[in-house]
Amino acid sequence: MATGVPPTTSINNTILNHNNKKRSSDNEDYGYNSMIITKKAAIAAKEDPVAALASARHEFGEHGGVNMSIEASATFTVMEPETMRRLFSGELGPDRDYFIYSRHFNPTVLNLGRLMAALEGTEAAYCTASGMSAISSVLLQLVGAGGHIVASQTLYGGTHALLTHFLPRTSGINTTFVDICDHAAIKAAIVEGMTKVVYFESVSNPTLTVADIPEVCKIAREKGVIVVVDNTFAPVVISPARLGADVVVHSISKYISGGADIIAGAVCGPASLLNSMMDLHQGALMLLGPTMNAKVAFELSERLPHLGLRMKEHCARALEFAKRMKKLGLKVIYPGLEDHPQHELLKSICSQEYGYGGILCVDMETEERANRLMYQLQNCTQFGFMAVSLGYYETLMSCSGSSTSSEMSEEEKARAGISPGLVRMSIGYTGTLEQKWAQFEKALGKLQDVKFSVRHK
Repeated sequence: MATGVPPTTSINNTILNHNNKKRSSDNEDYGYNSMIITKKAAIAAKEDPVAALASARHEFGEHGGVNMSIEASATFTVMEPETMRRLFSGELGPDRDYFIYSRHFNPTVLNLGRLMAALEGTEAAYCTASGMSAISSVLLQLVGAGGHIVASQTLYGGTHALLTHFLPRTSGINTTFVDICDHAAIKAAIVEGMTKVVYFESVSNPTLTVADIPEVCKIAREKGVIVVVDNTFAPVVISPARLGADVVVHSISKYISGGADIIAGAVCGPASLLNSMMDLHQGALMLLGPTMNAKVAFELSERLPHLGLRMKEHCARALEFAKRMKKLGLKVIYPGLEDHPQHELLKSICSQEYGYGGILCVDMETEERANRLMYQLQNCTQFGFMAVSLGYYETLMSCSGSSTSSEMSEEEKARAGISPGLVRMSIGYTGTLEQKWAQFEKALGKLQDVKFSVRHK
């Protein structure tokens, strides 16, 4: 139930009035699209992402609960046969509280989409079953068969595999990979009439290269090309749409979830794009069906309000650990350090109140040394866990070259700057900072004294 609807409205009355119902909202909405955030939220969206979230439309429970009710139905009833025809013809839809089937639109998932739009400062958003489904769906919607993409050469391994192998094989869509920091190379790679999308990560996985989003967007805009940015590594910290990006995608399994217990994704962008992706006849999301479960959407909507607080702690600890590791003589990569090549750029585009990101990398040069360090950190001092993913409240560590970037060839990894011994650490916030640092120092001290063999499954 939306803000302003009396909590005494009953289920029976709702069903009986189904054919006459209108969307319950104030006059601040843009048009009649229930995915679009309100004007009030849009104003806040131009500034602080946490403020924008707080200004977004709040959904109350069916009986007046402060938390919204979960709409768990897969299908929805109508009172008149004619209503069904009008639903499928597109005359009626979620903007007027009419729903057909939860693969198309679900009220609980729709609400999470509004929150994600507020967070990223976009007109609309739609949430999906995984981050990869969000990425693949938006690219397939924007780039037709035989089309062309320009992408960063440093990407999450799954995305790189999608662009390198799957899309060329299935759709004839080809990608030119470039150094996202080389703006001349981006310009040169764009083919007039063919290139539809420039795709990159706000902070690259795993090398932590920071993209100059405003400049890349300027280049793309001059060429009439759409910019899609994966902001999984930097929610709240960086807001790509506020810097000029057209579309923002997320694996919200990571920081936004925060619990390493949910797989989910999101596409944030113009309402026209999201509506086209949900079109009954030609929409990538509708026809491919990467549907988010309503119960998952409810869980995530309850976690978004404290995302800003969590990000502050992730980032503060990552910065402190990076500084201390550097003092010990380790080769540390962290964009919050002054010697990082894009440190000043990040300062100029990020919300510094929240920090510089919760991920750092330690380059141990060889995979053997990386594995020895992670073994000690997990099994001897309890500093963190050897696991992929990020954004968990515990520290997660992985050797990127042999895990999340393993889809890339050795040549591709070298070109992307991924060292064989690069250890990616998603810094958690459990325990005290000094306690966790003591665990790290203890593990580091044991490296020369303990020999072990890594067991392969």
